[in-house]
Amino acid sequence: MSVARRAFIQMSVGATVGILFTPTVWKALDDVSIWTQNWPWIPKLKYGAAGAVPTVSKMCESGCAVKVRTVAGEAFGTMGNADNPISGGGICPLCANGVQVMNSPTRIKAPMLDGEEISWEKAQEVVAEKLAAAGSKVAVISGDQTGTVNEVFSALLNSAGSDAFYVMPCDMQAADKAWTGLMGSQGQVGYDLEGADVVLLAGADALESWGPTVANLKAFAANESGKFIFAGPMQTKTASVTSKWVPVPAEGMAAFLLGVTYYVLQAGNMAGTADFYDYKAMVMNDYSPAKVEAATGVKADQMADIAKQLLAASSPVVVPGGSVAAHAAAFALNVLLGGAMKVVPEFEKAIPSAMSRSEMLKADILEGVDTDLLFVYEANPAYALPEKVKAGFTVAFDMVNTETTASANLVLPTLHPYERFDDLATPYGLPAATYSMGAPVSKPTVNAGCAATFVLGLADLGFETFEEVLGAKAEAIGADVEALQGGEAFVVDGGTPVPLSLAPNVVGKAAVPVKGTGAVGLAPYTLLNIGTANQATTPNAPCTISNNQLVGDYMVVQMASATAKQLGVSVGSKVKLSGGKGECEALVQIFEGVMPGVVAAPLGLGHTVGDEFSKGKGDNVYKILTVSSEAAAGASTWAGSTVNVAKI
Repeated sequence: MSVARRAFIQMSVGATVGILFTPTVWKALDDVSIWTQNWPWIPKLKYGAAGAVPTVSKMCESGCAVKVRTVAGEAFGTMGNADNPISGGGICPLCANGVQVMNSPTRIKAPMLDGEEISWEKAQEVVAEKLAAAGSKVAVISGDQTGTVNEVFSALLNSAGSDAFYVMPCDMQAADKAWTGLMGSQGQVGYDLEGADVVLLAGADALESWGPTVANLKAFAANESGKFIFAGPMQTKTASVTSKWVPVPAEGMAAFLLGVTYYVLQAGNMAGTADFYDYKAMVMNDYSPAKVEAATGVKADQMADIAKQLLAASSPVVVPGGSVAAHAAAFALNVLLGGAMKVVPEFEKAIPSAMSRSEMLKADILEGVDTDLLFVYEANPAYALPEKVKAGFTVAFDMVNTETTASANLVLPTLHPYERFDDLATPYGLPAATYSMGAPVSKPTVNAGCAATFVLGLADLGFETFEEVLGAKAEAIGADVEALQGGEAFVVDGGTPVPLSLAPNVVGKAAVPVKGTGAVGLAPYTLLNIGTANQATTPNAPCTISNNQLVGDYMVVQMASATAKQLGVSVGSKVKLSGGKGECEALVQIFEGVMPGVVAAPLGLGHTVGDEFSKGKGDNVYKILTVSSEAAAGASTWAGSTVNVAKI
């Protein structure tokens, strides 16, 4: 590689992620950086003692353990916490801008009922009445993948006789459906990227947006002797620094992995499950290299070479992304190989009546939500899941105004992560169970409240405040609260995975590539500086967004020259992409790092609600994603989305 891994980590981890890999003019960056220092809504600091207070951030999906920089008790910046095993001193682009979001003019300043400001007491009365009237037709959508706040919400559902707990679509859910659902196992899968000598990233953009990105970057930098291989429809930033990029269509990822498995089984590797021979027969009969090549376009010799490298490694690991079928195929391959896939235990619950994490991941939100009363916690389904969610009455908890708060009946402002007690319990992908806690660093500047404490007031769940719940959580797992709030983490190492089943009948059927009817495949990708399904780009981030994603107010999509020729477009052409139940407009960029017959589009743009940095910038790719049913796996997926492209 031309860029050493330690140099790469220094360039990549932090608020300026992506700057060194974009063609943005440096003078423009300088102008923007000067301009962004003069926002009128940033509070003036007083002279006083400087500090760096440990806490946790929930700006990104995995969360970062951070230190908030303060002067005279006033927060002014965020940095990584070098003492925490999750971040190791790094920080992602979203969490790096936590203070700016805390002071943003888009923060929700008070409870709002149908557009009118009300008191918290009135809000409690309204929700209590709606809860009583809804009976068991109550649902929750949570944008928090790691917090004990989910125990509070799920316990409320249980008290109402409902199990309708939903998470936003994520790889953690696909992994759980494969590991505990199809394969009958327990615990949460993790990956020892630092200890592995060969890593196959099968659709997992691990150094940019998949899993605990900061921890992945640190592991990548530390593992200088290991070989990383990336498989996917686009040469992402992760692929650009790995040893090899293997073009694989998203809908064909499971079949590709079974094609690699063919050679591993041919070499004599076995698994100690009752259905091993059924699994072997399924792979050898239905996923021979010739059949997989015909279905996916991946050459047999490429699959053979990858299998050879995995077999020669002492501690290999396959890290999947995408569909449930792809996860199941990867897990089975890891079991056959042994190596660096781990299974970490779930921490004990603080609230006995709450769901376990695995139970919280069962409901398939892509199938749609229809309920009388809906609680949405720091998620934005109105943006990322258009037309999928229906409710008679919606209560939206969030820090800032979003498409979901704009359409909700009751909007309740949550405390910013730096203003509240919160926690991080084992972000998906870590090879060890890791628990971190944060305490308030700053006083709230708006009339916000703790969502969990509000919910505790709606039913008798055994606690009055969320702070009490977190104390019980620490006690349940055997950790010291003071040490946790001082920035320390509680860690339990993961063990060797032992599934009960390889689920050959299900995996074989679910792995058949299925895609939409559009002319070209759609490869949506996430860049954290642009934002996620729940969090729009933050105020300091626009100067890092490349003109390969955004030019002016237009989104940019990328395709190979062969695809552009097929569609009759060229660099700079304005096009309309139609798919799912929507349309998007974009400009064309040529990039040979996209598979022929595929168009790559950035997620996170096209907000209709927000600040000047995100509203009206680009278009919303979530509108054109195609939902396909993995009937055999009992799930839905966006893998296999297709679009029609028309020149405007």
